[in-house]
Amino acid sequence: MKKNSDTEKNSFSSLSDREGKYLTFSLAGEEYGIGILQVKEIIGMMPITSVPRTPDFVKGVINLRGKVIPVIDLRLRFAIPESEYTERTCIIVVEITASYGEMVIGIVVDSVSEVLNIKRENIEESPSFGTSLDSQYILGMAKLEGGVKILLDIDKVLTSEELTLLEQS
Repeated sequence: MKKNSDTEKNSFSSLSDREGKYLTFSLAGEEYGIGILQVKEIIGMMPITSVPRTPDFVKGVINLRGKVIPVIDLRLRFAIPESEYTERTCIIVVEITASYGEMVIGIVVDSVSEVLNIKRENIEESPSFGTSLDSQYILGMAKLEGGVKILLDIDKVLTSEELTLLEQS
């Protein structure tokens, strides 16, 4: 019995760590959120210089006020079919924590929605999809207004090998 209450306590505290403000955005009609503290800025689409021999989801690099920033297309990273960019398509510039330190990258999303303050009681663990599906980048599921928003751990969307590749580009 004690073991169960310890497990519940650990789960509860990890969920409370996820409470906070999230920038929400859409990809292929689904809503996602990333912690607002990792968002540096949101910019409109701009010319992206492609970099040879990178994975398909790496769109290339941009020059943002004199700093070269790698850009990934989140649709392609999540194996969602590519779509034409529209006037609502934008790049969210985020700071992620890699094994070797902080790194700034841009992520292309279909559109940005809003900033939401998500309470602990509205967050559930991500469902188990079996062992063949890698879902470690999902922090949890936020239940809001009859819908669900997928909360992402942006630090885990890319593997350490992919981050090293981006750093080299």
